[in-house]
Amino acid sequence: MRTPTDLHPPGACTDCRLRQTAGVLPVSKAELARIQDFRHGARTVRAGGTVIAELSDPRHLYTLYAGWAFRFKTLKDGRRQILNFLLPGDFIGLQAEFADAATHGVEALTDVHLCTFPKAGLWNLFHEHPKLGYAVTWLCASEEQLVDENLVNVGQRSATERIATLLIHLSRRAERVGLTDTDGSFVFPLTQQHIADALGLSLVHTNKTLRKLARLGLHELRDGRLRIVKADALAQLADYAARPLRLVPLI
Repeated sequence: MRTPTDLHPPGACTDCRLRQTAGVLPVSKAELARIQDFRHGARTVRAGGTVIAELSDPRHLYTLYAGWAFRFKTLKDGRRQILNFLLPGDFIGLQAEFADAATHGVEALTDVHLCTFPKAGLWNLFHEHPKLGYAVTWLCASEEQLVDENLVNVGQRSATERIATLLIHLSRRAERVGLTDTDGSFVFPLTQQHIADALGLSLVHTNKTLRKLARLGLHELRDGRLRIVKADALAQLADYAARPLRLVPLI
């Protein structure tokens, strides 16, 4: 069991807990030293707090070291669309580099601990270490793929298929960064409102669909933990083609 202090980023990147997980792509000593040089401290944001404000011009990029967050956009009347959920290892804030301001917000779903990087140093990273620049590009493209999948969800899939797909996605991503226990369960901080806002469903429809999946025995959600009970059946229900998990780069 991790203690709270284990959730804070260590001072040295060589002591990074995330780099010890099986799903993270290894780097050379020189690359790790360059990441250390690029890094500019750490930041903690409490649950419900703002990591990046909508329409702001953030000066920092972040790697989510511990906790969960989500990217979102809001409309004038307060309606919110969650674009995707962020787990440890995800790189945050790159989209604002290619726009006049952050076109979305990032909110902490739980207490989050972040490694911070100056946005102004990004070009030097690409120039001096093209392999690390490619890693940043890969992380950005991977997030775009998640958003594409969510577009298919809200555009074509039924409510049952949407929720089943989301549960599978999050379970596989949690497993890749070492968040799952031996029984396959992991802390699941999403409320039904978060799920509804991510999948374009009403709260009532979300509740009914989750109860339907639970009655089928496909998943178990108890005491804030999620466990996929019948992964193959859930994937078939979602029309989800599982591919082998790739190692992911970490900045």
